Amino acid sequence: MQQQVDIGEVVLHHAADAYSFGIDPYFLLEWHAWEFMQLGPFNLTPTKHVIFMVIAALLVFLTMRVAGQKLQQQRANENAPKGFANAVEAMVLFVRNDVAIANIGQDGAKFAPFIMTLFFFILYMNLMGLIPFGATATGNLGVTAGLAIMAFVVIEISGVVKLGPVGYMRTIFPSIPGLSGPGAVAMSLFMAPIELLGKMVKPFALCVRLFGNMTAGHFVILSMMGIIFLFGHLTFWNWAIGISVATLILGIMMLEIFVATLQAYVFALLTAVFIGLMQHEH
Repeated sequence: MQQQVDIGEVVLHHAADAYSFGIDPYFLLEWHAWEFMQLGPFNLTPTKHVIFMVIAALLVFLTMRVAGQKLQQQRANENAPKGFANAVEAMVLFVRNDVAIANIGQDGAKFAPFIMTLFFFILYMNLMGLIPFGATATGNLGVTAGLAIMAFVVIEISGVVKLGPVGYMRTIFPSIPGLSGPGAVAMSLFMAPIELLGKMVKPFALCVRLFGNMTAGHFVILSMMGIIFLFGHLTFWNWAIGISVATLILGIMMLEIFVATLQAYVFALLTAVFIGLMQHEH
């Protein structure tokens, strides 16, 4: 008797966070919430998304460490950068010059390490969801919200440092050209909630855009795989269905690699743009 496959359960199992990762019965590693990690209503036991976030952070560290050592060796031998080190250096210079400095200004060099960390960290998290038994941590709304809050804190604190307390308050209570006296004060107070809402919308857009794009891609791929289980039992059509669906999934996977890189770039770019807008507020 042919085993029935619940496509919805497979999709949600891959996309949702859990105390396990892998696919049963091929490879499945499970663990339970640890009681000693209970902190009030929260349990801090690492989930699969937390594990893959840690792996992504280690990969970022190793990438920069290895590339830096290779660059030092090549320059010590008076050789031009090449290979892996040259590729990483090119990406770092692109993010520094064309993303951070181009959108923030000359002060952008100070924010370049933060922007580069965001780019590479998100890139690795995105790509790890495309490997067998992997998981996309950026498909978790909590992860993208945490990244967006971090960006929001940097944006606002940099504004306070650059503009000063009085100048920063003007980004919340703007001065209205052509108005003075009580009318200007009233209009400034009226605009304050709108300005605050504008500040909140920026990290919200960063959070939802990254979460939506990474989650949608996996849902499409896994749903396409479900076609094989739904119609693959038809003897005459099973080979045709399998080959055509597998070819389509391969194309979508290639597109997902591009999307994973693009979303990391967009998150880093918009963060730099928002920092730049705050730095040049008047």
